[in-house]
Amino acid sequence: MLAGELRLAGVQTLVLERQPQPRDTPKASGLGGRILDLLRYRGLLDRFEAASSDPHLAPRFPFGNIYLDFTHLEDPPMRALPLPQLEIERLLGEHARELDADIRRGHEVTGVSQDDATVTADVRGPDGSYRVTARYLVGCDGGRSRIRDLAGIAFSGTTYPEVNRLAQVTVHDSVTVLDNGDIDVPGLGTIHSGFTRTERGVFAFAVNSGVMFLQTTEDESTEYDDDEPLTLTELADSARRVLGANLPLGEPTRLTRYTFKDRQAERYRDGRIMLAGDAAHLFPATGTALNVGMTDTVNLAWKLGADIHGWAPEGLLDTYHEERHFAGARARLQTRAQVALRRGQDPAAEALREVFQELLGDEPALRRMGALVGATDIRYPMPGSDHHPLAGTFVPDPTLHTDQGITSVAELMHTARPILLDLADRPDLREIARDWQPRIEIHTAKTDHRPADLLLIRPDAHIAWAATIDQPIDTAAPALREALSRWFGAPLETTVPPVD
Repeated sequence: MLAGELRLAGVQTLVLERQPQPRDTPKASGLGGRILDLLRYRGLLDRFEAASSDPHLAPRFPFGNIYLDFTHLEDPPMRALPLPQLEIERLLGEHARELDADIRRGHEVTGVSQDDATVTADVRGPDGSYRVTARYLVGCDGGRSRIRDLAGIAFSGTTYPEVNRLAQVTVHDSVTVLDNGDIDVPGLGTIHSGFTRTERGVFAFAVNSGVMFLQTTEDESTEYDDDEPLTLTELADSARRVLGANLPLGEPTRLTRYTFKDRQAERYRDGRIMLAGDAAHLFPATGTALNVGMTDTVNLAWKLGADIHGWAPEGLLDTYHEERHFAGARARLQTRAQVALRRGQDPAAEALREVFQELLGDEPALRRMGALVGATDIRYPMPGSDHHPLAGTFVPDPTLHTDQGITSVAELMHTARPILLDLADRPDLREIARDWQPRIEIHTAKTDHRPADLLLIRPDAHIAWAATIDQPIDTAAPALREALSRWFGAPLETTVPPVD
């Protein structure tokens, strides 16, 4: 994802991947929340939906052994796209290669050094060792990040003593699926769909079109190797321990095992070394890490591009840590809450789950939780104090009427360029922005129920500045100049060419 975003920013990009081939070990099973909006704004979502087995999956998501059920809402606050991680990697790799990113598999980084101008990586490849020198290096190398360790960045947090085993299997011939989704198992009786908690752990399942999606959770301190696959026998043994009897299992189509860690890098930047994804954060719940990590890269890429092209204002790269560390902390908040709901075993914990589920019956509470889990509630802190309510938020996508026809904000964002969107025909303010062309694009459009007169939109689709409806020129003009300078550097007529 980062390679594709960097190429859109016009940056020569090299990906060094230790694994010689994509691993077929099942990992993440889909995408959800804000990252789907970002893929749509890049014109990529159709590819992902075409590869999904169920692109219009009913929006119902587990949350700490209870459910966030948005199926009765016409406009749910988040949605998910089921897609195996292997397929996600394939699609993103194709996109990056189409943009001429250089992707080298079987090339392992063994050392890193940096100075004021460059960073150098020692690499071991199929043909021997070599060195690569670049302006920046970004560690996207997972929770056991070598780049993070070499940079000396602390990664404190908690590892929870539990093992989760997740699978998709066909329904065994001896198991009867009841009309309400429960199952009847010989020797066990009826098991209700959803979560079953015993003294030995948690068993969860749902059946859809003859396929059983199931998970077991047990307290266990075993450290498993990521490359050691889960077997059907190990899964059946876990289900027997939790349920107290054998559960017949059909043929598996997915088997995976994972543990939960709650960690966040102390800083996402060390000079010319950056961190993104699991190298920067690990969350103690499913359905979060991949979405947050991919969103990290969209925030980072355009800022690296601005610096490399010589027009980044002072401190722009530091906002990557400020904004995405904040977003990571929000993700930790909701996943930690899931830990409290998931791990408690006493009557007080049961009461907490019951009360929480009851609260989710109220639509405002349900929507708020959906926005938190989907990361659609993120509003990046903006410098200063006098801001439009939209500043720092993800730009909405209304239908736009232009002289060239009908378009949308999402279509304008396909090229990942900064945009000044004039929704009120304000030539006085557009003229100010011309001093930053062609660094930014200027568009004029009409829309129903315009949220502001002008929107200054960053390449990551977040609003850097907005003019209020009918804002006078004497207050709007200096504010616009300040915002343009803060995010997109000095106007071109005063820009000092970078030293090659």
